[in-house]
Amino acid sequence: MSTDLNTATFRTAVVREPSGPDSIEIIDVPVVEPGPGEVRVRVAATAVNPVDLGVAGGFFHSMGLIDQPEHTGLGWEFAGTVAATGPGVDLLFGARVAGLVAGFDRDFGTYAEQLVVPAADIALVPDRLDLTVASTVPLNGLTAAQILDLIGDAPAPSGGSRLLVTGAAGAVGGYLAVLAQDRGWQLTGLARAEDEEFVRGLGADFATQAEPRWDAVADAAVLQEKGLALVADGGIFVGVRPGAAPPAERGITSQAVEVHPDGARLGELLTRTASGELPARVHAVLPLDQVADAHRAVAKGGVRGRYVLTP
Repeated sequence: MSTDLNTATFRTAVVREPSGPDSIEIIDVPVVEPGPGEVRVRVAATAVNPVDLGVAGGFFHSMGLIDQPEHTGLGWEFAGTVAATGPGVDLLFGARVAGLVAGFDRDFGTYAEQLVVPAADIALVPDRLDLTVASTVPLNGLTAAQILDLIGDAPAPSGGSRLLVTGAAGAVGGYLAVLAQDRGWQLTGLARAEDEEFVRGLGADFATQAEPRWDAVADAAVLQEKGLALVADGGIFVGVRPGAAPPAERGITSQAVEVHPDGARLGELLTRTASGELPARVHAVLPLDQVADAHRAVAKGGVRGRYVLTP
């Protein structure tokens, strides 16, 4: 990266004509100074998520959620250090932070050496939490928390309300398995047999197959209509595919989470991750130049833990 402030640039990964990993480019773009209420962060780590594969593959372009004239930025979550602050921001240079950049229709993402974000969207990373691990918390942790906002507290305070989490061994599912218990739900995690120890270790019951009539289903596995069929009449279904909740039936409330930044709540999630209460798993760390390889590996499936890119 150039050090001349007048000509400074940084590297970022984008797609112009999205068609999968081979369409990802790393380009140089000008450094932008933060405005009022903003922070420029030097990115230390950024996690690869399935949603990133959907952007690079053109899925969200085909849904009409992305319409960028030149290129679309990749990456949703990050951890790094404060490089500059705009007016009205009380953060020290070098402070360790993590955050989420939400929304599909944007020309920048977190697969980058630097980025400018609203200060309200980020949170301080506890000293005992490695930045590589911290980079895996914002998207999945906030998605889980906001799914539970849509589901709400268990109506039966004695623990008689049953919540099924599909994909309970995945990143979102793992957070759901812990956070749902805070809200009074009697929780069962649906996952593959080899994931039983992990799911039960989170304090959840475990199943490899599920019968219908659950009070609520949090569909982290994107079962969609098959997941809706497991909900009891008048129950609640919440999916993770924005704008694509299955049509409601049998009095079921059917919704899909659209995750948004929340710095205060992210701070709580990072603190609980640092203390070991919440699961955060890193499978491998690769340099940004190997982003296409990381996407290919994630696309194969079966990985427990995130691929993390280091710019």
